[in-house]
Parts: sequence; structure tokens; C-alpha cells
Amino acid sequence: MIIKNYELEKNNFLDSKIFLFYGDNAGYKKEIINKIHHKTKFDKFLYYEKDILNNKESFYSSVLTKSFFDSRKIIIVNNTSDKMLSVVEEIINKDIDDTILILNADILEKKSKIRNFFEKSKKLVCVAFYPDEFRNLSFILQNFLKEKKLKISQESANLIIERSNGSRDHLKNELKKIEIYALNKKEIHLSEIIKLTNLGKNYNISELVESCLAKNHKKISKIINENNFSNEDTIIIIRTFLLKAKRLLNLSRNLEVEKNLDDVVSKYKPPIFWKEKEVVKLQLNLWSMNDLKKFNL
Repeated sequence: MIIKNYELEKNNFLDSKIFLFYGDNAGYKKEIINKIHHKTKFDKFLYYEKDILNNKESFYSSVLTKSFFDSRKIIIVNNTSDKMLSVVEEIINKDIDDTILILNADILEKKSKIRNFFEKSKKLVCVAFYPDEFRNLSFILQNFLKEKKLKISQESANLIIERSNGSRDHLKNELKKIEIYALNKKEIHLSEIIKLTNLGKNYNISELVESCLAKNHKKISKIINENNFSNEDTIIIIRTFLLKAKRLLNLSRNLEVEKNLDDVVSKYKPPIFWKEKEVVKLQLNLWSMNDLKKFNL
């Protein structure tokens, strides 16, 4: 069954022992998981999908076997995809009264098999976590200011929310910096907020790479100028660039065969999320196959 994330906070859905959390709002998912953990007091165990698929029997044993020491468990499976569907089908009718299973997935399209399975089932709970809206982030900010007895202007509040880039995780990171800075202050001015908050850190590396491949010079400059990349960050940026360039090369090869740009993008495997499709089409128009081959030597 489908429920809204705010309904999960207000109501007791824990009678349904298996959950699918999907979407790119990692901060909100983490917040809900922590609340479930705090409410139930169950022991928490973390798995990754690839490890489960490599040893399903061991995972079944951890879900179904009860012991004196960890009889009540919350099991979280990160990086969940459609490959986990067979595992869910195996355990759905088993006795897991003392276990809560949370499958944590990134973005899942409407045609996703595991998403459809959860949405149609009366025993399972499916919850989408989309980027936070301005109103939600504003509510978090206002609660913070009230709790810390701090005053800021509306312009400062808007700037903080804008720089959170739709993520409550990023917002909370900025609020932590403000809290430390304002230890003995009752009011913080806009000029101080501008120095304290860091827009660049809120940009996803994927967004930087996508902007580069789309030749969006203005956005690239904005991200780079407002960020201090670590050595680890640069390695991740290069790897991400090469992976996305390789995807473009494969798409370009498919386009030579099918000729229809929309069909090539829609049929690509793994699927390209709808939010990315337009920028991918733009990138394909901007880069020749020969140029893309140079990135993939």
C-alpha cells in the first residue's frame, strides 16, 4: 500500500513489517528510520543489496532466526533495486513479528517491479521521499530559530533555505554552523549568514558533472567558485564524469541505429530517470561520438 511520509510519522504503520522507502531525499529517510528505531528500541542492522544477493541464505537466516541477544531487529537494506523483489517474495509470508525490514532505494520509476509490488500489496508499505519543498525547510528553520532564540531577517532565512538545495540534510548542516557561531548572540545579520553558509557543499557532484557535459558554463563556474573540493572529491568527480560520458557514448551508438532521440533515451538500460532525460538529450546534441570516445580511452 502507498502512504505519505508525513502519514508514517503521525500513524502507527508498524503492524506492516516490511517497508520500501524510495526517492532522493536521503535526509528525510534517515530521519524516519531513526524515529522508528527510537520508538521500537529494536537493534538495528545494516545490509547492502549486493551482499544479500551474493548470499541469500545467510540473509534469510538473519531475518527469520531469533536469538536471545537480538530477538527484535530493524534490518535496513541500502541500494535496493528490483533485484530484491525475489527476496521479498520469499520472506513476505514468514513469521517476522519481531523484525522490521526497511528497503532503502534511490529513485524508482513508475514501472519499477518492486515499487509496483509494494504499492499493490496490502501487507507491505511503500513510501516516496521526494526533495523537500520550501515550506518544509522553512518549518525546520523556524523551529530551530525558536528553540535557539535567534533572530534573522526574512532575506537571511530565504538565503539559508535556497542554499540547502532542497535537502534537509544540507539545511541541518548549515544550522549547525549557525548554532556554533551564534553561541552568545541573539541576532545574526545577512552579511554573517552569507559568510557562514556554503552553497557549493550543497551541490551534488552528479549535478556538477551534468552541468559540465551540458556545457552550462555559468552553473559550472558558480559551483566551482563556491566550493572547496577535497582530494577525495576530485577522484569522485572524475569517476562520475567518466561513467556519465560512457553512458553518453553508448546512447550515441544507439542513436546511430535507431535515429529517434526520444526512443533511444527512453529505452536505455539502466533506465534514465525522467528528471535527467532532457539534460541527457541536450548533452547528446552537444557531443559528437568522436569526442565521447576520447573520454573513454
